Amino acid sequence: MPMHRHAARAALTVVALPLATPAFAAAAETSSLNLTAISLFLCFVLLTLWITWKAAQRTKSTDDFYAAGGNITGFQNGLAIAGDAMSAGAFLGLTALVFTSGFDGLIYAIGYTTGMPIVVFLLAERLRKLGRYTFTDVVCSRLSERPIRIFAACASLVVVAFYLIAQMVGAGQLIQLLFGLDYLYAEFLVGVLMVCYVMFGGMVATTWVQIIKAGLLMAGATLIVLLVLVTYRFDFGALLAQAAAVHPKGTAILAPQAAPKDPLSALSLGLALMFGTAGLPHILMRFFTVPDARAARVSVFWAATFMNYFYALVFVLGFGALVMTAGNPAYIGVGGALRGGGNMAAIHLSHAVGGDAMMGFISAVAFATILAVVSGLTLAGASAVSHDLYAGVIRRGRLDEKSELRISRIATFVLGLVAIGLGIAFKGQNVAYMVSLAFAVACSSTFPVLLLALYWRGLTTTGAVVGGTVGLLSALGLTLVGPAVWVKVLGNPAPLFAMDPPTLVTLPLAFATCWLVSRLDRSAQAANDRERFDLQQQAA
Repeated sequence: MPMHRHAARAALTVVALPLATPAFAAAAETSSLNLTAISLFLCFVLLTLWITWKAAQRTKSTDDFYAAGGNITGFQNGLAIAGDAMSAGAFLGLTALVFTSGFDGLIYAIGYTTGMPIVVFLLAERLRKLGRYTFTDVVCSRLSERPIRIFAACASLVVVAFYLIAQMVGAGQLIQLLFGLDYLYAEFLVGVLMVCYVMFGGMVATTWVQIIKAGLLMAGATLIVLLVLVTYRFDFGALLAQAAAVHPKGTAILAPQAAPKDPLSALSLGLALMFGTAGLPHILMRFFTVPDARAARVSVFWAATFMNYFYALVFVLGFGALVMTAGNPAYIGVGGALRGGGNMAAIHLSHAVGGDAMMGFISAVAFATILAVVSGLTLAGASAVSHDLYAGVIRRGRLDEKSELRISRIATFVLGLVAIGLGIAFKGQNVAYMVSLAFAVACSSTFPVLLLALYWRGLTTTGAVVGGTVGLLSALGLTLVGPAVWVKVLGNPAPLFAMDPPTLVTLPLAFATCWLVSRLDRSAQAANDRERFDLQQQAA
């Protein structure tokens, strides 16, 4: 069984409580609401809405809406990028994976952090020099605009859709646990708030919500970790020993379990996590919010610093949750599973070490985390529709800023509805696992095209579109017939393609197709593409 499939399945079968079941609904109705937690939660939501209102007063142009006017500093942008990485998949999902699978859950944290150096060395500076709002602008600076924008918009929307699933599922479970709301209503609440953030505040609101919640999330996670370690007199070995004692698998959770059984899937997951960061549209958009290339490099330095610190905390959070919540009647629901599902391990741990006040604070920050990431994703998706497709392809650049902003806001509303639908369809899935699927699609489609456009003179428009499309369709198709969708969503007994994610196949396939088609391309457009690359190099 693949490493992450093993971890995700454990999260679903060992501790995940089926959502919206009659038993859970009855438990929610009979349990008293945590008024302290709810009060802090509502205060934080009001704070973020106030930030959005203030940002809306500054969002007057497409430059403000997409890139915050380029006025974000390197440190601020680094914290915002780290905030994007500290998503529901990182905080809720990774804690749940460590909670259920021990060491096997750590591979996600390693993969996420190793992706940032790739971004800084290969992409950050060149993106800022050549682009305007999206990574598509960078590729179009040397290739034919119309076909590239069509491909890039489609790839971005697919990646955004997969990433949205994880955030919406995490948010729905959090609201359901805190308020006792039905999962369906929780999804609509998240969708409405997210649309408000993006439609009115744009990148300014999204960035500042990210900055504030990233700082608060790191502070809250640090406090929880300290409270957990104090219990064991800062003896991490004693914590691990106790975790092994209470887990059904014993000391096996302290070492890799699934990788030796399926090394190809483990390698495939590692490739997806490492290179996927460099293909995520909502991350790449952040390099256009800073004033220059130097600030872009500084952004990645601070982002990597904050991310490494946070993921180190997650490992303690996972084992701490295992020790302090597993078997505790206060956190166990029907069938011996955690109340609210396995993704709620971090929330229950916050209550175990700090009571209602700590739970309220962490719940509020976790919800703000999800909203901020969802807002960034929605903004990336809206820009793909309005800037790349409508303005660049349909209107061929003949569009005023006011009209483009209007299209962006309409696209935001539609994407909000899509996000709600995806959250409902994929409820119960481990959120870290779902994020890995977005990484797999990104590193097989947008990453190869962007990297080759920046560094290889021989890339042609036809090669980029065909290669990127092959990577996108193969990653999407093999994911749909793999365990993530074919088995867990559609209910089939066995997957048609066992490797999960399929990156080990789709990433080399995308690069090879780009290379082969470009080498065979002898068109006039191909000659023009190579000439534009030479001119860029001379200008640099």
